Amino acid sequence: MRAFTWSMVMANRLALTGGLILAFFAVAALFAPWLAPRDPYEIVPASMLATPGAEHWLGADQLGRDLFSRMMYGARISFHVGLVAVGIALTAGTLLGVAAGYLGGWVDAVISRIVDTLFSIPDILLALAVMAVLGPDLTNVMLAIGIVYTPIFARIARGSTLEVKQRLFIEAARSIGSTHATIVFRHILPAISAPLMIQASLSFAFAILAEAALSFLGFGVEPDTPSWGILLNQGKDLMDRAWWLAVFPGLAITLAVFSFNVVGDGLRDALDPRVVKGT
Repeated sequence: MRAFTWSMVMANRLALTGGLILAFFAVAALFAPWLAPRDPYEIVPASMLATPGAEHWLGADQLGRDLFSRMMYGARISFHVGLVAVGIALTAGTLLGVAAGYLGGWVDAVISRIVDTLFSIPDILLALAVMAVLGPDLTNVMLAIGIVYTPIFARIARGSTLEVKQRLFIEAARSIGSTHATIVFRHILPAISAPLMIQASLSFAFAILAEAALSFLGFGVEPDTPSWGILLNQGKDLMDRAWWLAVFPGLAITLAVFSFNVVGDGLRDALDPRVVKGT
């Protein structure tokens, strides 16, 4: 099964391309301190608004800081935010959804009403509300995005649990005296992992986009931090003189979001047994 899944992912050229782009960003994020050609905070007055070239591959900003180096460090922030935020949403949403689907009754009713209420609030407004309460900080950004995407995982986990708990192997586990914890962690969670993995890859893209949007609006990380959203915000006012300051960060955000989406689609095609190749 694992070899079959891997062969299907490899056969999806679009997903493979997205995976290669993500691998490039991941290497840049992990090894930025060693691969970045310059200190991202180094101010060089002689290089103010330098155009892309041999000295500054992607140009320099209004303070002479190397844009390529700042974007590499920005990848660290974006991927860190995405990983932690999706981890929060995946963990909290799965626990809530499984509890609602498995226990049913008033537990299901309460959790479902909370999830429905959160779903009724637009994502960006909910994130802005959380940030307004907690304040602009990297940790708060990750928490806000995690809260925003928790309902998605809760709904998926609940629906999948409702389906799985009716299957014969769950009834067999109950008949031999398995505890609720054993049934949930040994049988239900592995059975519902595929749709959660697919949603995690898609939510990673939206988490990067949400962090960029919050930083662009001034509710994200500190203004001097080389986040992609901060770089885009700083570059928008200089489009007439230094187009590269906004174009390259915007392109990085677009490529990252696109890549996570196509990889998520590839995982869905490989993991969903209802998808038939060629249809």
